[in-house]
Amino acid sequence: MREERVEFYSYGQRLAGLLRMPDAVAGRQPVIVQAPGWLGLADAKTYEPWHRAFTEAGYALLVFDYRGYGQSEGERGWILPDRMVEDIWNAVTFVGTRDDLDPDRIGAYGIGGIGGGNVIIAAAQDERIRCVAVQSVVADGRDWLRRMRREYEWVEYVERVGDDARSWVSTGDSELVNPRTDIMVATPERQAYTNKGDVDTRMEPQFHLQSAAALMRYRPLDHVPRLSPRALLLTSVADDSVTPEDHALRLYEAAGPPKRLIRQTGTTHYRSYTDNYEVLARELVNWYDRYLTAAPINAREDQG
Repeated sequence: MREERVEFYSYGQRLAGLLRMPDAVAGRQPVIVQAPGWLGLADAKTYEPWHRAFTEAGYALLVFDYRGYGQSEGERGWILPDRMVEDIWNAVTFVGTRDDLDPDRIGAYGIGGIGGGNVIIAAAQDERIRCVAVQSVVADGRDWLRRMRREYEWVEYVERVGDDARSWVSTGDSELVNPRTDIMVATPERQAYTNKGDVDTRMEPQFHLQSAAALMRYRPLDHVPRLSPRALLLTSVADDSVTPEDHALRLYEAAGPPKRLIRQTGTTHYRSYTDNYEVLARELVNWYDRYLTAAPINAREDQG
């Protein structure tokens, strides 16, 4: 796997990315654009095994830091899915500027929460993306945030976010909070998981509480019906305490064909990425082989 650091712009701000390519390259390569997951960065060590699986199968992989994250420009301390989706569209456009990437064979990949949801929304509105695969995806941001909290905690939290919204529009100030405890709630599994330390130590410790308001409006579920007839692969984990498994099921049921849902048992959210890596990597590669590698054909038939 060869690696190149690349740059492109999204609404005037420079984004830093990584382009990972197969060792042997001939002509323009089919490419998978990845959206980082919850508080994710392009060069996260946890992403590398998946990138290696893709490049060994002959795919290029483009991953980048969203605006305001990592080495990209932009205001820090925000989780704004609408802007993240815009960055994905600009990454897709960037693919077309490269002589070694095929703009007619672009797939999308998301792993972890909003990473998966973001590529579903992006692909639903951009037919340049020919197929999608996501792991442990959020379908409804409000439901996701609510289910982390007991009922009285949720009521208090909604009031707190509402008070902050009024302050934000009146004074321009939003409360700064720890995104891992005051936006997402750190489950015992997340607290015990150490493989994201390389990213956690580089992420700003405080984010605007109005990020929670943006997440409450976040609904990949509303967009997924528009993805068909382009293909969607989803994975979930039974009894997932980080990303509820029924989010993937709801997306699957709302999506049109072709679609596939892989449900994992006997593991947990974070363990699944290693416990089932070999099986999942084959499933992902097979999905892209099936729906991305062939040259696009446009046909129209009228039986009238």
